[in-house]
Amino acid sequence: MPVPRPLHRRIARRVPLLAGVLVLAVVASACVTDAPPPPPPPPPEVCDAPAGSTPDAVAVMGACPRVTVAQMFDWFQSRTGTGTSPTYRALIPLRDLITLFVEEGRVERVRGDLAFIQSIVETGWFSFGGRVPPSANNFSGFGATDGTADYGVFPDARTGVRAQIQHLRAYADPTATTCTVPPLHNPCVDPRFGLVAPKGKAPTWNQFGNGNWASDPGYWAKIRELYSDLLGRYGLALA
Repeated sequence: MPVPRPLHRRIARRVPLLAGVLVLAVVASACVTDAPPPPPPPPPEVCDAPAGSTPDAVAVMGACPRVTVAQMFDWFQSRTGTGTSPTYRALIPLRDLITLFVEEGRVERVRGDLAFIQSIVETGWFSFGGRVPPSANNFSGFGATDGTADYGVFPDARTGVRAQIQHLRAYADPTATTCTVPPLHNPCVDPRFGLVAPKGKAPTWNQFGNGNWASDPGYWAKIRELYSDLLGRYGLALA
């Protein structure tokens, strides 16, 4: 008949095992504690007007547009759906182009919906009836200064939109001191970034024109009329 082992021996043999389990638990707990925090949630698809914006002083900067890609697309189609409307001649489909404005605007915290409206004014509803051809992927009259035949040329539509967004940030954001990462979030593609001085000199759209971006004193009025029409289609006010 086997002799039972003393109870204290059985307990003693379990002590190292229990200690090992405790060590692993502590290590696992330390690993969880040291893990990097989760990234912040992306901005919502649409936002309200930025704080401080008024109908007469609409901010250039903002975390996201006030209308969706689908809404901008439908509004554009409603304005150009007649036989007498200018022909859309950009090299990528309209919905894809609008998406670029929203994506690039979100990255630099520039209002992509307003940049899109600016491009409509600059290109004549993307008909490119002026000096800048569709092949330039230039949607903002970039570099097409008065009294010259020059204009900016970009290798693709995203680069052209990115240059426009970065240039808008140079006008609106005093912290965007250099065309580098940082303060920008994407590599610099704006060859005229350094010409804006001082940085942040036009944080609202009503300050554009009269030499800020364009010489036309009615520049903002043209953008405002179209942007108000876009917002009004979806029951929104300018600010």
